[in-house]
Amino acid sequence: MSLDESIEFQDTSTSLSDTLRRLIKGIKGQSITLRELMDAVGEQGLLLICAVASLPFLIPVSIPGVSTVFGAAIILISLAITANRLPWLPGKILDRQLDTQKLVPALEKGVNIVTRLDRFLKPRLSALTTGAMINRLNGLAIAVGGVLLMFPLGLVPFSNTLPGIAILLLSTGMIQRDGMIVLGGYLFNVITVIYFAVLAYAAFSAGQGIASLFG
Repeated sequence: MSLDESIEFQDTSTSLSDTLRRLIKGIKGQSITLRELMDAVGEQGLLLICAVASLPFLIPVSIPGVSTVFGAAIILISLAITANRLPWLPGKILDRQLDTQKLVPALEKGVNIVTRLDRFLKPRLSALTTGAMINRLNGLAIAVGGVLLMFPLGLVPFSNTLPGIAILLLSTGMIQRDGMIVLGGYLFNVITVIYFAVLAYAAFSAGQGIASLFG
């Protein structure tokens, strides 16, 4: 498929948890690159990569390099979805080595989350998952989640978890044609923005209070 071809999302009856288990079984060696993960994903492709990339942020685990690599990949892939074109990813992101000893346990814990999510996934509210225009709008929403994910607030509770949930819901909702889950993704994007705004206001107020003490 050339870069000029448009993206078409195929319906799938395979559960996300089963696909993720197959992906984990295929991960071998001490490290793996995003390029290798994308090759292993197969036909569910771009949206599944976004879903998988969101999983390490949903659990309390630190994996060096993941925030930069996965966050950037989510943004670039979702922008490609928005533009209805195949994504271009720089080699620096595609070939960054990720420690499988930390990545695999994070994905395995993610399977538990996805398995519970699979129980609720079913085709509904098709107007929110069908058509080029709505796919572009949903892709833009994933990109927003990716930007929020890359905010330098890793030590702040829920700063990565909330946008990670938004990306997971948007991606899986689009994969399984579940408009209700997609709506949940939009909701978590809004919750994240509100949360960050509250944090910014609190930081500003604290700064003003400190300044007044020395004023």
